[in-house]
Amino acid sequence: MATSTVEIMRYWNFIKSIGITPVMEEYEIRKMSIFNQLNFFGIAMGFIVPLISLFALKHLPPLAWYAAASPVAIGIIVLWLNHEHYYEFARMVYFSFYPVITCMVYLGKADVGIELFFILYGIMSVFFLQQRINIFVSLSLSMLCYLIAAVVPHDYYFRLASTNYGFYVLNHLLALGFIFYALHLVKKENTDYQFSLIIKSRELHRRNLEIERQTAEIAEKAVLLEQQTLELTELNQVKNKLFSVIAHDLKTPMYALRNVFLSMQHAKMPAKEIKQMLPSIVNEMNYTTSLMENLLQWAKTQMKSASVQPEMLDIRSMTQEAMRILHLQASNKKIYLESRIDFPVYCYADREMVNLVLRNLLSNAIKFTPENGKVMVGALDKASYVEIFVKDTGIGMSSDDMHHLFGEMYYTTKGTASENGTGLGLKLCKDFLEKNGGEISVTSNPGEGSVFSFTLPRYSSEN
Repeated sequence: MATSTVEIMRYWNFIKSIGITPVMEEYEIRKMSIFNQLNFFGIAMGFIVPLISLFALKHLPPLAWYAAASPVAIGIIVLWLNHEHYYEFARMVYFSFYPVITCMVYLGKADVGIELFFILYGIMSVFFLQQRINIFVSLSLSMLCYLIAAVVPHDYYFRLASTNYGFYVLNHLLALGFIFYALHLVKKENTDYQFSLIIKSRELHRRNLEIERQTAEIAEKAVLLEQQTLELTELNQVKNKLFSVIAHDLKTPMYALRNVFLSMQHAKMPAKEIKQMLPSIVNEMNYTTSLMENLLQWAKTQMKSASVQPEMLDIRSMTQEAMRILHLQASNKKIYLESRIDFPVYCYADREMVNLVLRNLLSNAIKFTPENGKVMVGALDKASYVEIFVKDTGIGMSSDDMHHLFGEMYYTTKGTASENGTGLGLKLCKDFLEKNGGEISVTSNPGEGSVFSFTLPRYSSEN
């Protein structure tokens, strides 16, 4: 039993799918399925009705027998045309032949009670046909045939109602059944189609949300990639600059020192000449030491694992330590270093970074201050931050020079004793201060000295 049911369903699905192709839209597939079902039931009725007529009616007019059996031929022709993909032509055959053949029965003066089928043909033509002209022709033909058959008076010589009233009623019920079943199929398929559209709309909405989310992620990654590209470009520029410095500026003082020591070894230079050379040697060593320290600090900040490690710092003691380290550099130029921080001043920052800032600013002040000058360090204790300043009596600078100090390009000039520089120190100062929540500024006029000021927070931002 189960096997028979499966076979029946397989054949039924085959009939419903005649002419359907994968490229057809869902709505057209549903319409084709309904149309094939109507043709199949038409073929079935083309066999059943004549068989019933043989037993119930023995004296039917020839045209009535012809009309009763015609659905078999029409249905087979239409299904074949669908199979060959002549869809619109197949429907025109269906909605033209049925009303014409039915009308011929009435024109043959036989009333067999099938005039309701004209309504079925008219209604279905509107739903199934694609082109407006075909709909108009088919609907007009059905209505015209209905008027000829049911409205125009005829001198019928055969009336089924008089011969077999039950069969006459059966024909009307069949017509109503076909109309109801066809409308039911249309309604059902339209409802299913609308439901499928809702499901697809929801799925499409979900996919759109997913696409928007992915687009946002891609945009974020694109921004991040662009940012990383810029960072890599900047790092590459820094790398090129540093290699240039290492290849030239760092190499020059080392060669000078080597030459001096070689001369001292082989030429046995007197102590007086060696003493005369010491200031220039110390000058070169100061530059080299400062450069090496800045390079090492820069390399450390480029490490991904490196991070700011803030703690409570005493600016007064750190300033005194920086001045002690740079005392020899200042003494060589007879520059007086003075600290005006008379009491402990505390800030919350990274010790190594603040040390580097203090040493760089003091070293620069000494570098650009002529002999017998003065460099002073002071601090102002504010409510939420500390301001430290380094003031010198040096040569000062113009507004253009100040504009270039913290720019993207490395900017450097020779000191008052022809001291060299790389421009890396001030950039590190600015970078380190920003990482610690501070900032740096400068005020200066040519010939009037300079004041470099920077701020640092007094407390942790979490407090």
